Amino acid sequence: MILPSEFKISLVSLMILGITGCSTSGGVNFQQTAQDSRAEHQAWSYQQTDASQASQLTDIVAIPTLTQLVDDALAQNPGLQQTALALQIVYAQEKLAVGDQLPALSAGFSGQREEDKDTSYSTDLTVSWELDLWQKISDGVGAAQMDVASSQATFQAAQDALAANIMRAWLQINLRQQLLNIETERLVVLENNETFILERYRVGLGQLEELDNARSSSAQTRATLADYKEQLAKEYRSLNQLLGRDPSSTLPHIEQSFPEVFEPLASLPEQDLGRRPDLQSAYYTILAEQYRTSVAYKALLPSISLSASLTDIGSSPSDALLTSPAWSLLGQLTAPLFQGGKLRAQVDIAELTAEQSYWAYQETLLNAVTEVENTLGQEQSLERQQQHLTEALSSASRSVTNYQTKYRQGLVDILDLLSVQQQTFDLQSQLVQITYNRLVNRIDLGLALGLGVSS
Repeated sequence: MILPSEFKISLVSLMILGITGCSTSGGVNFQQTAQDSRAEHQAWSYQQTDASQASQLTDIVAIPTLTQLVDDALAQNPGLQQTALALQIVYAQEKLAVGDQLPALSAGFSGQREEDKDTSYSTDLTVSWELDLWQKISDGVGAAQMDVASSQATFQAAQDALAANIMRAWLQINLRQQLLNIETERLVVLENNETFILERYRVGLGQLEELDNARSSSAQTRATLADYKEQLAKEYRSLNQLLGRDPSSTLPHIEQSFPEVFEPLASLPEQDLGRRPDLQSAYYTILAEQYRTSVAYKALLPSISLSASLTDIGSSPSDALLTSPAWSLLGQLTAPLFQGGKLRAQVDIAELTAEQSYWAYQETLLNAVTEVENTLGQEQSLERQQQHLTEALSSASRSVTNYQTKYRQGLVDILDLLSVQQQTFDLQSQLVQITYNRLVNRIDLGLALGLGVSS
């Protein structure tokens, strides 16, 4: 802190000290450190066998109707429109920063009347301009431009997330429809069992307990059907909400089977992770905070401002309209000497904020790598589960046929037959669920690799 007794330090010494402080500020180049961190990850742990070269997230599920829904959501979703307006606000803030580089022009007109004197009018026109001697204003503009770039990436991330949610909702409706179909088939089989058991009971070949067991299973399936129907209606309402429409709006026909969903191609991380908008946003935030740190240091240096004005005074408004103006030119040099440590505190805050943005980038990078590794590993795990469930379902289907024959021959009771039938339908539901999980995981992998939609 500079004490009053030290005010005799020459202005040149202050300038030299300030420049030295700027040259030694920010011992860590967070921009370069962030780039080095991303380059540390050189290869993925998994190899893909069913990968496709996709440039857009919608390429993974190539359905024209679905792509059109994504386009509609990008234009109508209320949450995305708020993000778009936030981006426009950042654009306007950038214009404010750019305006500081330009001269300011102001005009004034006033009238004055005093006792025993005539009314006088005065007009002035003033131009003022701060010389950007240390590039402080330019650094402020650079920070604003990096804020714009960061906000653009944030908006792109919001668009990508919305597109992925639309695609997930489409697959979720597929899933609900298929589960509903499986339960409907289950109910048909159980009702047929009821009819067959009743016929056997009437001819004295069965027991009443068998009919109660069959009816219990049928009632349970009807309850499940009622739940699935409501869940399907909710999925349609959720999709309309994502589209920015009324929940009761009509949607295009969605097939009752899963579409083909390609696995996106994962190459080297520096190629793929660089496409992620969240990483881009975090990286631009580092640059913005480094610019602000430079501005904080340069606020310790002297500033030079120039102003020129034209002034005219007359007894009438027309006489005062700069008909014979007097001009003046002022140059001003201002150096901060003592502000209670405020400027140094602002420097410390700027440095800490820059370091904080670096660690936020590191966290985002680690999350990105983890997401890719998890989704790639999950692809292989779900593929193996799908294969095993397919084999189990094939065996269960054969077992149902055998048990039906044995039951008609009186070799097994109804509980054995119901158990095998329920197992078969349960396996069908599990297989559909695993298939859905695998398709959704591919969408998640596309997002993790930075695939998105056109901005």
